[in-house]
Amino acid sequence: MAQETSTQTAQLDRIANGKGFIAALDQSGGSTPKALALYGVTEDAYGNDDEMFGEIQKMRARIITAPDFNSDKILGAILFEKTMDAVIDGTPVPAYLWDNCGVVPFLKVDKGLADEADDAQTMKPMPDLDALLSRAVKAGIFGTKMRSVIKGANATGINNVVGQQFIVGRQIAAAGLLPIIEPEVDINSATKAEAEALLKDAILAELNALPADTKVALKLTIPTEAGLYDDLAAHANVVRVVALSGGYTTDDACEKLAKNSTMIASFSRALTEGLNVAMSDDDYNAALGSNIDKIYRASI
Repeated sequence: MAQETSTQTAQLDRIANGKGFIAALDQSGGSTPKALALYGVTEDAYGNDDEMFGEIQKMRARIITAPDFNSDKILGAILFEKTMDAVIDGTPVPAYLWDNCGVVPFLKVDKGLADEADDAQTMKPMPDLDALLSRAVKAGIFGTKMRSVIKGANATGINNVVGQQFIVGRQIAAAGLLPIIEPEVDINSATKAEAEALLKDAILAELNALPADTKVALKLTIPTEAGLYDDLAAHANVVRVVALSGGYTTDDACEKLAKNSTMIASFSRALTEGLNVAMSDDDYNAALGSNIDKIYRASI
């Protein structure tokens, strides 16, 4: 990362050494209708994309302003671009997260997945990334996240995914932000364990090629072999290894994560499981608090 401010130093320490997990609140255009439907907001509740994003912003604001959404159990939160630009109670969301909740703000920067090739999906091109990173720095964002998907144990596809992730990761680090590199392995892959072994080797090779002062975080599917990614977590260039829930239920994801002592959670769907727009505040806050507690306990 570039020259750090005192805030960045505090945020880096929180992400590197804090007890808790990173909340993923970064559903984008493609995944928003599904997220809203699970929350009880059907497609007839909005007429266009702006109204749809307005509904997801209400959902996110309700999560962020809930009593249990604070630094006691949550280290960071990953935001969608429109959420970065939004406000809660008159305060920009990144500033609200850090100043009111003690939660470190991250930004999802990828533009979605390219078509599948060699059993993998790399990221679509990001021609405007430098401009987005500049806006993120000005908004007080600490780091970024970008997702690719691996469908099988195909060395070519895995190397393509990891190579692209680290090329973009260097660009992000040069802008003064911490990149979370996310090469997801599909939990339904018939060759999940084999793919994860290949992925670990590919990531290690890229990490070993990084300059000593270039730091990254990794967001990985919970591995079939518990402890597989311990070597990655111990690498000098890695700030933290976090886990995605990948479609597992909250309970399943937490049970699997608890077997990996060097990984913490960065869950999206599992965080919001059971929440509904029609809930009373008491019921809503109790359900969210229960999810936060489960995920926290699996992360420590």
